Amino acid sequence: MSAVSLVVAGVLMASGCSAGSDATPDSVAPRATASERAVAAPLTRAELRTLTFKDGEVAGAPEGGLSVRDPEPEKEQRSFPPVANRACQTMLDIRDGEHASVVVLQIFNWKGDIWGGGSTLAAYEDGKAEQAFTQLKQALASCRSYEGAGWVGKFKARLTMEQAPGVGDEAVRFRETIPMGPDQPEDRKEQFTVVRAGNTIVTFQKLNVGGSASFPEDLVSRQVERLQNAQRL
Repeated sequence: MSAVSLVVAGVLMASGCSAGSDATPDSVAPRATASERAVAAPLTRAELRTLTFKDGEVAGAPEGGLSVRDPEPEKEQRSFPPVANRACQTMLDIRDGEHASVVVLQIFNWKGDIWGGGSTLAAYEDGKAEQAFTQLKQALASCRSYEGAGWVGKFKARLTMEQAPGVGDEAVRFRETIPMGPDQPEDRKEQFTVVRAGNTIVTFQKLNVGGSASFPEDLVSRQVERLQNAQRL
């Protein structure tokens, strides 16, 4: 289970992290021109943080309802064994930005929604985001279910593909359904929208238990547009 999933599931109601720089996305300095560098460098951690949403930019999110953080240092992360289905493990790695140069996580809380959502912004070296997205699409062609272990123990997830949004350079969308067991008969359902914008891949996720919910389309479009604008040479 991804870092954002864990935070969404466990810390939705009490996000107190800083949302990062107060600078607006429009203030991000233009990237170096092609004549200065033949290969575009990946966006930095500071740039990714600047491109996330700030208080007042997300409808329905109370003040302090948005937080931005870096992934935990690897030595502090609790590791879980990889899933047996190799295609599904590839999908999990890419949606979580495991092989990206830099990753930034944002948590979203909305009024009246105890489940919340999240996004994972991952920047790659030139060309590697496209390679990763090709691997993701190939993995999703055969990954339909997998068994894994997480903070709450063992689980079995079933994947259902959904219509991808027409944003970015390429996009996919799917939903994971995880039965919660006899004590909690309602299923956990989490939608994932993964979009490549140049040398970045951003994953949006929206959790719900007992129903289905989708990450707001306008936020998907706005975040992808920010990533695209920041990479224009």
